[in-house]
Amino acid sequence: MTERPRPRSMRTAVVWEILRDVLDESAKASGRSGLDVLDAGGGTGGLAVPLAELGHHVTVVDSSPDALAGLERRAAEAGVVVRALQGDADGLPDVVGPDSADLVLCHSVLEYVDDPVAALSSIARTVRPGGAVSVLAANQVAAVLHRALAGHFEDARRVLSSAQGRWGEGDPMPRRFTSGMLAELIQGAGLRVGEVHGVRVFTDLVPSGIIDGERGAADELAALEKAVSMHPVLKDVATQLHALARRR
Repeated sequence: MTERPRPRSMRTAVVWEILRDVLDESAKASGRSGLDVLDAGGGTGGLAVPLAELGHHVTVVDSSPDALAGLERRAAEAGVVVRALQGDADGLPDVVGPDSADLVLCHSVLEYVDDPVAALSSIARTVRPGGAVSVLAANQVAAVLHRALAGHFEDARRVLSSAQGRWGEGDPMPRRFTSGMLAELIQGAGLRVGEVHGVRVFTDLVPSGIIDGERGAADELAALEKAVSMHPVLKDVATQLHALARRR
């Protein structure tokens, strides 16, 4: 049996399994083998191309022409077609049309847009009724932990007290979210929040020498990440938070 396509990075393993299951369920319910997937801010196609390899009709909207050029090269190398369109997250209905996707990906976008509320509201308008929105965002609590473990204790304190989850002007990320903040944002966009998963609970804390140097360590770590992704405590210290939402 041929192994199904999947992204190469272990960092995306938990999210990939969730997306694959959602698409399989939606395809079965609709009777369509190929669904319409929109990747908002999908860059060079790290998820878009594997999804296209599964037979889905994938569109990537990104503001960067260079990223879209990289996407087209990656798709060509994989022998699949992915539609590449230039645009911003807060204007998606004008780019792809409303109610045009069965699944919309919003991964590592809300941290950087000018207005997360407007961006997510725009995304909600592009998904079909009953369709799903996959939201992946940086976790504020994890940033506190990571800065403290690195010995930057003042930075950790600032992240903890900052409304944007930042440690100051030198922080390269404009904002981070807690699970509660992310859920509130999704609900405000008119979407129903489902499960919230923790992504990379341990991956960014384990020395790379252990993962690369010990036989089977990478597979064992991936299995552990899957097991703790829904743990009621551990998921809240993951580097990223993943929420699967549905349009009512």
